Amino acid sequence: MNKPYIIGVAGGSGSGKTFFLKCFLAHFKPEEVCLVSQDDYYFPVAHGMTPEEIALYNFDLPSTIDNEHFLKDIQKLFNYETVYKQEYTFNNLNAVPKMLEIKPAPIIIVEGLFILHFKEIANLLNMRIFIDTEEQVALQRRLKRDLEERGYSHEDVMYRWHNHVQPAYKEFLLPYKSGCDKVITNNSHVADDIIAITDDISQQLRESVLQNSSR
Repeated sequence: MNKPYIIGVAGGSGSGKTFFLKCFLAHFKPEEVCLVSQDDYYFPVAHGMTPEEIALYNFDLPSTIDNEHFLKDIQKLFNYETVYKQEYTFNNLNAVPKMLEIKPAPIIIVEGLFILHFKEIANLLNMRIFIDTEEQVALQRRLKRDLEERGYSHEDVMYRWHNHVQPAYKEFLLPYKSGCDKVITNNSHVADDIIAITDDISQQLRESVLQNSSR
């Protein structure tokens, strides 16, 4: 059996990774591709902390991620083993986490802020994609998400942006941009731009990876 082809998708907060991945995954059948996200590997810290402590906690550091568990699950998928993982609920104490079932596939997508910083994970990647966005565009997207979806105050969002998000991006992600196979600029709100890019990449993979895996 051919080994899976592993794609790493990295980008800062507000870069549009989620929309890119949605467009990209739409090109494949469920059995052709699987996705494993760094977001589900945060160490649980909410229990025992006050809302004020959670608001000040810096989640934008590599040390907040259970890197060993993340790596082991990627390796399981690489060996065509199914992964079972409890989803991360972003410290929402009222949320009941679901049990995720990630089935192996010929194409594995690994996404997250620190995937290029974690050397053992970075070394597994066959293709590295960097989603690049202007700072002000990314900030507006972050504000929209955190204010509307997560109920944070404007003050909280701005504090995190200047003290956590941007310093982490510049230290743990931006230095790896030049080493990526594809750098995708995502400053517009025009869906057709990203759809066209995912069309091209998915066609390349269908011709090179999926045809070989079916032989």
